[in-house]
Amino acid sequence: MSEPLVLGIESTCDETGVGLVRGTQLLVDRTATSMDEYARYGGIIPEIASRAHLESFLPTLDAALDEAGVTLADVDAIAVAAGPGLVGSLTVGICAAKALASSLGKPLYGVNHVIGHLAVDKLADGPLPEHFIGLVVSGGHSNILEIRNIATDVVELGGTLDDAAGEAFDKVGRLLDLPYPGGPYVDRLSQQGDREAIRFPRGLAAGKDKERHKYDFSFSGLKTAVARYIEGATARGEVVSKENVCAAFSEAVNDSLTAKAVRAALDTGCDTIVVGGGFSANSRLRALLTERAETAGVQVRMPPLRFCTDNGAQIAAIGSELVAAGLPPSDWDFSPDSGLELTTTYLAPRA
Repeated sequence: MSEPLVLGIESTCDETGVGLVRGTQLLVDRTATSMDEYARYGGIIPEIASRAHLESFLPTLDAALDEAGVTLADVDAIAVAAGPGLVGSLTVGICAAKALASSLGKPLYGVNHVIGHLAVDKLADGPLPEHFIGLVVSGGHSNILEIRNIATDVVELGGTLDDAAGEAFDKVGRLLDLPYPGGPYVDRLSQQGDREAIRFPRGLAAGKDKERHKYDFSFSGLKTAVARYIEGATARGEVVSKENVCAAFSEAVNDSLTAKAVRAALDTGCDTIVVGGGFSANSRLRALLTERAETAGVQVRMPPLRFCTDNGAQIAAIGSELVAAGLPPSDWDFSPDSGLELTTTYLAPRA
């Protein structure tokens, strides 16, 4: 008997994603984005994002079903991102999911899209380990999670106290007058620079903070250090090497992320680190984490680049984990939760 077919709907920010997953098999992943709308604003405009979801959802859904060669009647369960994310964007996806689930008589799961960033790796690398460390790195999150069962047992070991890694990259991109979004441009320039040319600070890496916040991150001070360096060099009439600034900044961020992720794996007895989130596309993160984990005897699983940003496949992937675990669907009256805790895999029904 074939495994259940799960439809995943993603609308947390500016991507409208629809994915279809059966077990560990991805049938289709279709995404529409409104990213180009925000270049002139330098950031996401929630109202524009919500309107874009309204316009994109049905065409994206139809295209996904056609590509997979299935109909809505073939779907066994529906999963939708319930948070974290922009309330307006989440609302569009949730309303669409509720309408579909109600009309089709299918169970509905309101899921945590951040946990979906980890679950999606099973579509590339097979079933997830029973016990692993999850390193979530994105524009809004930089967290280390200990996961014994991705459907039922997620513990947050640490996270950022201020800026997330992706957010810090975008802010440094603005300091250097790079196009929006700045993160990918900072990454590309960093590959051309000298990582040792400038020594930027590592947050929470010294004194009492080193132990008190051993799994936490702080990138706000690093961003300030970059700003002061640029201001000082400009005041002295020096030409600022954007390549060297990006390389040194990138090294500081990725040094913290990788060192603490590997430490968490060793401390908890995990032999695998699974990485997820938009920032996991960063070239230096991938290289440095692979190098450090190999030295420590820890395996690293990172999804392909196409699964790094928000997508419907990740929502369908975590939905399929919930269905496989035999968990009951969410109550029909759930609402979007922009601050959904990372230890909450999905919005379980009230007792």
